[in-house]
Amino acid sequence: MSELEKRTWAEVNLDNIRHNYRAIRNSLPAGCRFLGVVKANAYGHGALEVAKVLEECGADYLAVSCLDEAMELRDGGISMPVLILGHTPCEYTRMLVENDITQTITCLAKAVEFSEEAARLGKELKVHIALDTGMSRLGVLCMDDRFDGGVENIIRACKMPGLKPEGVFTHFAVSDTEGADNERYTREQFRLFCEVIDEVRAKGGVDFQIRHCANSGAVVNYPEMCLDMVRPGLLLYGYGDPENRLGLKPCLRFVSKVTTIKHYAPGTDVSYGRRYTTDRVTRMGVLGVGYADGLPRLASNQCSFAVAGGLAPQRGTICMDMCMIDLTDLPAAAVGSEVEIFGPVNPIETVASAAKTIPYELLCALSKRVPRVYKKF
Repeated sequence: MSELEKRTWAEVNLDNIRHNYRAIRNSLPAGCRFLGVVKANAYGHGALEVAKVLEECGADYLAVSCLDEAMELRDGGISMPVLILGHTPCEYTRMLVENDITQTITCLAKAVEFSEEAARLGKELKVHIALDTGMSRLGVLCMDDRFDGGVENIIRACKMPGLKPEGVFTHFAVSDTEGADNERYTREQFRLFCEVIDEVRAKGGVDFQIRHCANSGAVVNYPEMCLDMVRPGLLLYGYGDPENRLGLKPCLRFVSKVTTIKHYAPGTDVSYGRRYTTDRVTRMGVLGVGYADGLPRLASNQCSFAVAGGLAPQRGTICMDMCMIDLTDLPAAAVGSEVEIFGPVNPIETVASAAKTIPYELLCALSKRVPRVYKKF
């Protein structure tokens, strides 16, 4: 047993990361670049370890959310291009330039700030322009009556001193969601994205080297939208392809152990709030995992975990550091037995559904005190 495998841990299969990278890459059109999304600690898998794998495999770009995440990669020896998708204060322009980090520009005002700071430093900052085509989050507004103004603002931003406009991108809101209306919405976002780029080229003479809009959902459902680069996030980690058309493999197994087993009489109340009462003589196991580790309290009494012999129903309110499972019908489970919270035997989608959330949230919620154990099989 590893020193890290004492209480609760997450096993990360790096071979599956490699497999998924190759499977996605092989599905792309010739010449299409691969940007691996490693924000939020690579969706809980460990940003630096995943980045090392992607760099070895030949990925073209990495994406993070903020400067701290980008610097973790640079400080860890990652030298490949890194794009910050979110906000960075302009006073960090020098750090961006000196560490060869690409910054997203989301509006004309941000472009002005970065341009002025880069020009003051006598430097050039590589940027990607974000377009808001329907996500209604970040990006230059270009929908409906904002189209002409958006085009003008993009042209102005791209011609500012100190900025090197390498790429342009947008983000799809429902590319991973079925239904005719969602398909119509995604195709309209794509049409608008392409129209803005064409107009910027025609009116301003700006020709972007990298156009990217295909997130995980679009890579699977709209391969014609891959353009110059794709941005798989959840897909890279083995999720987001319900029909498994790409043959992806989940890369993380969340594991705990049975620390104690007790026997209770019928009518015994279990855990905070007395939300579960035994209806028979019950063999109850206590696990060393709780919501402080990333197991949602909302899943209390709604899910099961995989143990020796089958699935054990979770009983009572999930506590900060512990929870209980019913082992009455699973005699093979003993003190010290491994329990798969989610993984290949107990799919993450099942636990996410019980918690009324999505796999993204469960992966990102794995706390720092849960050690990552990197496996090669």
